Amino acid sequence: MYTRSDPSMGLIAKIQEHLPVSQISSQCQAVLSAVVFSTMLWLLLIFTMRLCLKQLLSYHRWMFEQHGKMSTTTKIWVALVRIFSGRKPLLYSYQGSLPNLPVPAVKDTVKRYLESVRPLVDDAEYERTTELAAEFESSLGKRLQWYLKLKALWASNYVSDWWEEYVYLRGRSPIMVNSNYYGMDFQYVTPTPIQAARAGNAIHAFFLYRRKLNKEEIKPWLLRSAVPCCSYQFERIFDSCRIPGTLTDTVQHWEDSDYVVVYHSGRYFRLRVYQAGRLLSPREIEFQVQRILDDATPPSRGEAKLGALTAGERISWAKARQTYFSSGVNKRSLDCIERAAFFVTLDDDERGMMADNSSDGLDRYAKSLLHGNCYDRWFDKSFSVVFYKNGKSGINAEHSWADAPVVAHVWEYVLATDSFQLGYNEEGHCKGEVDSSLPRPQKLGWEIDSECEEQITKSLAVAQALADDVDFHVFSFREFGKGKIKKCRVSPDGFIQMALQLAYFRDRGTFCLTYEASMTRLFREGRTETVRSCSNESSAFVRALQGGEPADVCRRLFRAASDKHQQLYRMAMTGAGIDRHLFCLYVVSKYLGVDSPFLKEVLSEPWRLSTSQTPVQQAELFDLANHPEYVSCGGGFGPVADDGYGVSYMFLAENMINFHISCKHSCSETDAHRFGDQIRAALHDLLHLLDPLSKEPNRKEESRGEVKKEK
Repeated sequence: MYTRSDPSMGLIAKIQEHLPVSQISSQCQAVLSAVVFSTMLWLLLIFTMRLCLKQLLSYHRWMFEQHGKMSTTTKIWVALVRIFSGRKPLLYSYQGSLPNLPVPAVKDTVKRYLESVRPLVDDAEYERTTELAAEFESSLGKRLQWYLKLKALWASNYVSDWWEEYVYLRGRSPIMVNSNYYGMDFQYVTPTPIQAARAGNAIHAFFLYRRKLNKEEIKPWLLRSAVPCCSYQFERIFDSCRIPGTLTDTVQHWEDSDYVVVYHSGRYFRLRVYQAGRLLSPREIEFQVQRILDDATPPSRGEAKLGALTAGERISWAKARQTYFSSGVNKRSLDCIERAAFFVTLDDDERGMMADNSSDGLDRYAKSLLHGNCYDRWFDKSFSVVFYKNGKSGINAEHSWADAPVVAHVWEYVLATDSFQLGYNEEGHCKGEVDSSLPRPQKLGWEIDSECEEQITKSLAVAQALADDVDFHVFSFREFGKGKIKKCRVSPDGFIQMALQLAYFRDRGTFCLTYEASMTRLFREGRTETVRSCSNESSAFVRALQGGEPADVCRRLFRAASDKHQQLYRMAMTGAGIDRHLFCLYVVSKYLGVDSPFLKEVLSEPWRLSTSQTPVQQAELFDLANHPEYVSCGGGFGPVADDGYGVSYMFLAENMINFHISCKHSCSETDAHRFGDQIRAALHDLLHLLDPLSKEPNRKEESRGEVKKEK
């Protein structure tokens, strides 16, 4: 109006003509029209930027470029991504701009599948599998693919909802050991030997993280500092619980609760961490936890081992929940547990790397975190935190709602905040003052009859048999790490995977279907994809090395195997994997009521070697240069196959690798400690092959034990 110019090119005037308000002055109408126009322009700009960012994030060629060498196209792409991302994106800022997971062509998936099984079968079996695959591709596969593409048009992710339901929630076997996983404390340091103090700092840190999560102040995870990953799994970290059902379980998520439920000596307590809207200080939480430890009230009838219901068969737990916990005091107490922010166990045992440095200290620590006594964890909660009598801690997480990197992210924050931000006084207690007028933690009430006790006993028997069958071996490989591996110009992950292939072949005399978890969080609501690490190239290398071929030949074959593994990993991350596509085609076939011999055979193949790398996501929180002892033990999981191994590994700094190996005692062909020895030998052999002039590693480091934090 004042400059007598119209940047809208007449659109403001058009809007003014169609305004339903005629009683106000023409000047006010012009202002109102300008506001409407500017709002529409602003929304259009936001929509355009999101659309452009979504198109930019669909570009994945950068991942296949040689490490350290970025093409001009990729450099321009990175600059554009940063421009369209804004200056300070919040945790969920990218969610609307992430591309959808693409559906691969059936032809390509079948081809990659046949290539992956070639080293595992003989010629006759391979020919039979090829015929099955060709028949599927030419007939039923096309029909199933059409339905799957139809789903991909309206679903945020064509895999994730089915993966959560059919792989996790519909499983009727115990989730303890079979599904849940764990994370460990610092390996060499116990910040305080006082159990209540450690719980006070950690619980306070968890709620600080939840506050940051609600405000979206947690930085989104960016690959190469530019490419965002999906953050939707963070939404259910707190205040979530798996609810059992006869046909399928569900995951419930509630509004923020102001308390945690604490288990100690067979009793359940409700511990409020907010008083008049204020988060209690670590010292106040310690005071409340100590009250629970000092409480001499005996458990109610059936209360002590009630948690075994969550560790047994899911149908039994669902029926018991409906029969005995659907009304009265039992329902109120169960609701209290399920709606809590998270679950806490105050364990009367001492765990960790003990002063005597016994070789099985970490093994017992791992088994304790994975299953405990089978009744002193609430395995349905999104996560449970365990605090041991000697100040050690750990975490056990339910798998259906999120994958390990999400739990590892909050656990890293808690460990760092506990030690480097909150700290302890000279006596080892939390810092701060105590308000002694705080109300005491409330003990939950139960009315458990003899029939319910009988069901608890049955569930405990099932869980105990499963727990007793698990064989675990945890060890730190300190003789070299990713620093030395990188100097050999090899991917550290590829190096470990080749070592695992070599170790398994030496252990069992054959190759097996190998599962390595990779993430698909470059796409909206992405979770994981399988990298089939046993390839034609890896098997050729292992056979050559075991057959005594010349070093030059073995080095060439190793490079080819490592490069192939990296190619498979990148394809899995960019939506061109094998197993999730075939899994979804199988689900479609079940919906349509048709049988596919090919898909049935694919999904029945056992994963005798299941592997996963635990990434360090927030290295900036830990000053490892000045405090190298503050390294985590990592985490692990149970074996996927009854006659196989589960292997989790974690690179720490530049010269340390932690391994968590699991298998079952009931299988005479597997032994976790024996496989650990094979892995150590394979790592040395691979390094000697790639770097023949490398010095003999210093084995004295193996004797390093637990050190106490200096006050």
